[in-house]
Amino acid sequence: MKKTKVFLTIFIALILAVSVFLFINRDKFAYVGSVDYVEVDCNKRSEILSEIYLSDQKIRKENNLIKYAKEDHRNQELVISILEKCGMPTLNEVTQEQMNAIWLGLQHNTENKYRIKYFPLIEKAVKNGDLSKQQYALMKDRMLMEEGKPQIYGSQIKNGELYELESPETVNQRREEMGLEPLEDYLKYMGISYDTEK
Repeated sequence: MKKTKVFLTIFIALILAVSVFLFINRDKFAYVGSVDYVEVDCNKRSEILSEIYLSDQKIRKENNLIKYAKEDHRNQELVISILEKCGMPTLNEVTQEQMNAIWLGLQHNTENKYRIKYFPLIEKAVKNGDLSKQQYALMKDRMLMEEGKPQIYGSQIKNGELYELESPETVNQRREEMGLEPLEDYLKYMGISYDTEK
């Protein structure tokens, strides 16, 4: 009986401590669950896309997971809202950096359903030369990984290891077609050793 009371007291104290910590630091946490369409002015599309690009690149240089979550969430809402309201731009309308911002907003999105939904626009942009084959390969692999399927081009790392790969023996041919370096070189840069022949 005494042990139960001691355990219960410790448990309640722990719950209170965690609650106080969360309350004090509430501004540092971001709920990034639902993605909402936001109001965008299509006449300012280029400026918005430039801001998204700069934001994405800036947070990737910082080591702040909470800031990552907030900025990525904001960026994906802006990208999705632009695509829905203004349509997919081309390089005749925006710069390469601004086109890349659309790709980044979808690639760094936490919900695969948005990548899947807008992937046909990415495919078309790649065919038109508005986005690169490398961007296509990275997004395709990311979607496959999120669906629990083997990746095709070997671009995705999970838990410090190369995520499951379809037909490893021919991966470098596929990578070459997409303008990617050999898998061994890519993984070496990431600090991961891998033998495609095994």
